[in-house]
Amino acid sequence: MQGVSYRYPAAAAPSLDAIDLEIEHGEFVVVAGRSGSGKSTLLRIGCGLVPHFHGGEFTGEAVVCGLRLRESGPGELAAVAGYVAQDPESQVVSVTVRGELDLPLDLRGEAPAARARAVEEVALALAIPHLLDRTADTLSGGELQRVALAAALVSRAPLVLLDEPTSQLDPVAGDELISLLRRLNEEWGMTIVLCEHRLERCLGVADRVVALADARIAFDGPPPDFLAWAVENDATLATPGARMFHAAGLSPLPASVKSARAALPPELCRPMGAYDTSDAKVRTPGPSAGVPVGLEVVLDVRDLWVERDDGTGAREVLRGVDLQLRAGERVALMGRNGAGKSTLMDAVAGVIEPARGGFDLAGEVALLRQRPDDYLIHERVADEFKAGSSDSALEALELTDRADDHPHDLSGGERQRLALAIVLAGRGWPEGAAPPLVLLDEPTRGMDRAHKDRLGELGSRLARDGAAVLIATHDVEFAAAFADRVVLLGDGVVIADGDTAEVLSGGWYFATEVARILGAGGAILPEAGARALLGGRPEPEVLVGEARA
Repeated sequence: MQGVSYRYPAAAAPSLDAIDLEIEHGEFVVVAGRSGSGKSTLLRIGCGLVPHFHGGEFTGEAVVCGLRLRESGPGELAAVAGYVAQDPESQVVSVTVRGELDLPLDLRGEAPAARARAVEEVALALAIPHLLDRTADTLSGGELQRVALAAALVSRAPLVLLDEPTSQLDPVAGDELISLLRRLNEEWGMTIVLCEHRLERCLGVADRVVALADARIAFDGPPPDFLAWAVENDATLATPGARMFHAAGLSPLPASVKSARAALPPELCRPMGAYDTSDAKVRTPGPSAGVPVGLEVVLDVRDLWVERDDGTGAREVLRGVDLQLRAGERVALMGRNGAGKSTLMDAVAGVIEPARGGFDLAGEVALLRQRPDDYLIHERVADEFKAGSSDSALEALELTDRADDHPHDLSGGERQRLALAIVLAGRGWPEGAAPPLVLLDEPTRGMDRAHKDRLGELGSRLARDGAAVLIATHDVEFAAAFADRVVLLGDGVVIADGDTAEVLSGGWYFATEVARILGAGGAILPEAGARALLGGRPEPEVLVGEARA
């Protein structure tokens, strides 16, 4: 890109301003930045959606794999650039998963045998062969995301552009996806350009980081240099491990768990081990230790069984779930894709009927489901609310300046916040009392860390107002910062229920980056980790790594 600037139709400001950027064949580039900084627009230029689909004002020159953007549309660019959008549900167009993966090859005129082999191989690579004969409308958000990625990879384009590809994936699937991208890059020579808010997942495999701020390139360089820049210029972009090292006065800042553990003395990094259940710290089920038992029980789930038809016949999604939530609790509901998190919320909210068992509620339920676009039906943000309720709801979710915009002109994170504002305003909050039970299904999707922090503050405010707040999330770092209790689902049953610090430390996947660095029994947040490092060092002025030696 040379001097590229772009403004969406009717937008007040450009999304990209005078961008000069060159990405070499075979590079693995992470694009970082806050929500609205221009990351998604950058990727849309790479696949031709900007400006050919979105319209608007485009200046400058862009060349993608030898094709000039002005002369080549999205159809031509699709042969050289695979693209995965932030909202995969809008990208999947075929009835079945197999049909979705076969479609791009069929459009290119590939022979049936070659198409069948490519579909099988990409399904194996992304661990979705069991989904091939499923219909798209039966897939979870995480499953849809993997299908959209498979459709982008199946034609083996030399350039792959991914917009928040791990946002709906559980920690296991997210780590496996990053490992797959590393293999594609190192062994198959694919050029990877990845926009991601959870930078701790991908910096360790990246060659380079491009950070955007206010529609311009604010940083361009290797990951360790990016982290040094981030802690000084925008700490919300720094990884938890880097923030821990910085708070402890240690350098250089680590770009991965491996580099962090290698830099620290062995006595400060405990071995990773299994959960310690010998003293019943992790229990099934029960209220968190931080909430007095005398508080009102808002939700009491007893022996709940739910069946759903995934297109291949009915199957048990929840199997004998027992769960109790009390007023004022902040609870994170976690588990792998397909574990039953969304089904549990739908059942409690009355969207689906249980097959067996039941639950008691203390009042109304406010439910935000995974797809925010389902809540947006008007052409103006303020019109999404009943008369007189928009101002306070938009202010609470920091969307006041978007009141006159079309809802679909908002970024993914902004649409998520708008949907949340609609749900809460529909239950009379913030003018009135908070609903007794607030259920949020993957609300951090598309949000940067700053907005996640504000979402956590909002959840805490609702809890102080007396609501029990249950948030289903794959974001371990958000859960660690927000929740005082974590409920872990596995294949439809509760497998762990305990204090956040106990559940999110000591494991391999459901653990924060700080916990992975310090090991079993250590801190889970950067501030506590820094205190542990300072307390464990015999000489505070000694640095780590080469400086320590």
